[in-house]
Amino acid sequence: MQVLPVIDLKDGKVVRGVAGQRATYQPVESLLASDATASSIANAFAECLPVDAVYVADLDAIAGAEPNWQALDQISETGLQIWLDAGVGDLARAEQLSQYAQQQPQLTSVIMGLESVPDAEMLSQLYHHFGREQAVFSLDLKQGVPLSESASWQGLNAEQIASQAIKIGFQQLIILNLAAVGMDQGTPVEALCQRLSSAHPDVEWISGGGIRGPSDLKRLAEHGCSAALVASALHDGRLTADHLSQIASLS
Repeated sequence: MQVLPVIDLKDGKVVRGVAGQRATYQPVESLLASDATASSIANAFAECLPVDAVYVADLDAIAGAEPNWQALDQISETGLQIWLDAGVGDLARAEQLSQYAQQQPQLTSVIMGLESVPDAEMLSQLYHHFGREQAVFSLDLKQGVPLSESASWQGLNAEQIASQAIKIGFQQLIILNLAAVGMDQGTPVEALCQRLSSAHPDVEWISGGGIRGPSDLKRLAEHGCSAALVASALHDGRLTADHLSQIASLS
């Protein structure tokens, strides 16, 4: 199993996500780094952990602001590959990120989050803009309910939306219940991951939110996930470099 450390960016700092309540997020306090700058946290991940990629959620960009290019440059300088959620919901933002990726090849994967994409037609356009290797769909949930204010997604459950994304062509899907982020209560989407991975065994399934330690990662692997997004457990020392090395052998 691959572990993707998460960097949540807000107001120029790396913040600690808690239950998806972004207005309350505070700069992270980490055992791995001396401060909450993107440079310090990314360097700590690169130097202290056996990882080659990092997941970056630019929360200001997801809310509609310009992406934090300076922070992304700093993260790129560590050599880590970047999986980036910067609120891609239209082709204008998609083109911005494509141009950036030409300058910073460390940007290898672009996340199309359900909360940012207005409908399946736009999701298809975004997928074809980035292509199969770079495009990742994030099925954003809040307490198990698809997270979207768009009328186009209303009335569809998580499995129906996932099936639409797979029909479009996505081969990498993230299942993320934001209500579980930072709550240290385990991942509540294991059963959903199991159903989806059983129905679509050729798709790479990724999850996270609430991971407390190695046992939660093992359960996700047992339920069909090949990668996991983790933040708090890394900063608190509940997941160590040794743990990640052991987890890497799970499938």
